[in-house]
Amino acid sequence: MRNNEDKKGFVFKITVIGDGAVGKTSLIKKYTQGSFQKDYIKTLGAQFSKYDEEIEGDNCKLFFWDIAGQDEFNFMRPTFYKGSKAAIIVFSHTDDDSFEHISQWHDDIIKYCGDLPIVLFGNKIDLINKEDLDDGKAKEIVKERNFLKYYRTSAKTGSGVYKAFQAIIKELYYRYKED
Repeated sequence: MRNNEDKKGFVFKITVIGDGAVGKTSLIKKYTQGSFQKDYIKTLGAQFSKYDEEIEGDNCKLFFWDIAGQDEFNFMRPTFYKGSKAAIIVFSHTDDDSFEHISQWHDDIIKYCGDLPIVLFGNKIDLINKEDLDDGKAKEIVKERNFLKYYRTSAKTGSGVYKAFQAIIKELYYRYKED
C-alpha cells in the first residue's frame, strides 16, 4: 500500500466537439453527474466540467471542455482548444449532417493541437431502430483518420457512455504515466 506522498496526480483537458444539438453537454453530464436533461439548452461559447477519477491509485483531474457547435462560435474555438490532451468528436445518429462534419471537426482540432488521441461517439442510439444501424461508415472514418475507437452512445439511457469516456481517459493515463 502506497502512502499519499507516493501518489501521482494527472490533469487532463479533454475537448468535446461536434455539431450543435448532437448531445455533447448531455454526454458529459451523464458521465460526470449521472443525469440527463430532456430540454435542449444551447452552449454559448464553451463550458467546462471538472471531474476527479482514480486510476490504479493515481488521482486524475479531468476537465471536459464542451465547445459550442454552432458556426457563430467558430472564432473562439482556437482559444478553447489550447492545452487539450485529447478530444471526443460527437455526431448524432439522428442527424446525417453531423456525421458528414466529422472530418471538419477533426481538421480543426489538429490544426490547433496537433496529433492527439481522439474517440468518436455516435450519440442518440436510443432514438433509432438498431436494425437500421450501419456502423460501416463510422468504422471507416475511425480507420481513415486514425481515431482510437468508435462508440455508440445514448446520453439519455447511458448506453455506451461510461465505456466510451473510459477509453479516452485510460488512453491518456497510460500515455502520460510512462513520462
